[in-house]
Amino acid sequence: MMALPPALAAYQESWLLDRVRAAETISRISDIAPERMTLRQREQLLQGAGVEWVAISTEDVGLRLVLQGARRPERPYLVDLRQQGPASWLGGPFNTLFGGDGRYVRVRAEPRFIQADYVEVVAPDAELKQELWGYLWRVVIIVAFVSGLAGVLVYLSLNLFLVRPMQKITHAMERFRADPEDPAAKIELSGRRDEIGRAEAELDRMQADLRAALNSRARLAALGEAVAKINHDLRNMLTSAQIASERLAALKDPKVSQALPRLERALDRAVKLATDVLAYGKTQEAAPEPRALPLAPAVEAAAEEARLSDEGVRLVNEVGKAEQVIADPDQLHRILVNLLRNAREAIEHQEGRKAAGRIRVSLVQAEAASLVRIADNGPGVPERMRERMFQPFSGSARPEGAGLGLAIARELAQGHGGDVDLIETGLAGSTFELRLPGAPPPAVAPRSRTAKKPQ
Repeated sequence: MMALPPALAAYQESWLLDRVRAAETISRISDIAPERMTLRQREQLLQGAGVEWVAISTEDVGLRLVLQGARRPERPYLVDLRQQGPASWLGGPFNTLFGGDGRYVRVRAEPRFIQADYVEVVAPDAELKQELWGYLWRVVIIVAFVSGLAGVLVYLSLNLFLVRPMQKITHAMERFRADPEDPAAKIELSGRRDEIGRAEAELDRMQADLRAALNSRARLAALGEAVAKINHDLRNMLTSAQIASERLAALKDPKVSQALPRLERALDRAVKLATDVLAYGKTQEAAPEPRALPLAPAVEAAAEEARLSDEGVRLVNEVGKAEQVIADPDQLHRILVNLLRNAREAIEHQEGRKAAGRIRVSLVQAEAASLVRIADNGPGVPERMRERMFQPFSGSARPEGAGLGLAIARELAQGHGGDVDLIETGLAGSTFELRLPGAPPPAVAPRSRTAKKPQ
């Protein structure tokens, strides 16, 4: 609709110029033999041109009336085509359409066929008004048709390229919400490179991630249910084992007495863990109670439980006997056991291995932190496992592995305010680093006191 006023203005200007050019033509005819033309002939010329009178302005004579009809128009309104501003040019057609009936228009324009300053004609605006109304309705019909056609094309385009793909995405989301396991709920990628294509790709990734999360959750739920069922019987078995260990304590065998404390500690930890599972339905780690303790004996005890030996995978303990860390004793034991056991199993399951297995443990204290490094000469961690090696049920490279050892070790370390990280891996082996806050000084061995001899 913004183009309607300029179109009407251009149409009116063209109509008025046609009347001026026709008036120029009849003025030249009348100049050839003005004395021979009758009044009737002049009226016919004016009627053919569609004007009432014609005047020409020159420098010598001024405004000169060339032809005049029988009627003398009164008070016509002026339209000067030589000097029209945008407002008068755009507003002219509406002045004609809504200015009333029976009016005359006086038009001035530059001549084309004669030598003069300007040509001036007077004509009734009834025919112009009628032509403008007809042109207006034609333009409105054309604009309405074009707008309707454009609207239909826009609707079809939006429906084809936007609405239907969005409906497809919405339908896939609704079906996925109703049944995530439904294969039909998977979005089919169209391969588009616009925002719709990105939305489809992101929805496909989200569905895959949610399915994986739901499968993991279902696996955890099934595992929790199975653990809950067996823990009661397991606790009874551990209680029986404790009773058996108490009976063994009554024996005077030195070998039994040497091994019995480790057995009792292992049974106590197992009973406590089983009790926590029964109480809460899942393992809840207690808050650590850290204190300064020697690291070397803790490494030796963890290596024994992790089944390191001189005949198999050997421990190389480079920790000084007096070096200490700040940690909860039980939780530090579990961290070290999991790290050492994982290293041993990686070495034992390496195909084509000929060299002896070795796990080296060392301690570095820097920036108020204790860094316990466990380095092995195993096959290294596969690249595909590095991103999820600390995730439960995802970090094991062996089919029979549960993938819990590293996850438990990191959780316990983070409970201390530290962490467990893989700092180096390759064909020569892997190095894990246990970071614990605090760097206590080496323990001082107690001095032996000798009694003074009486003088």
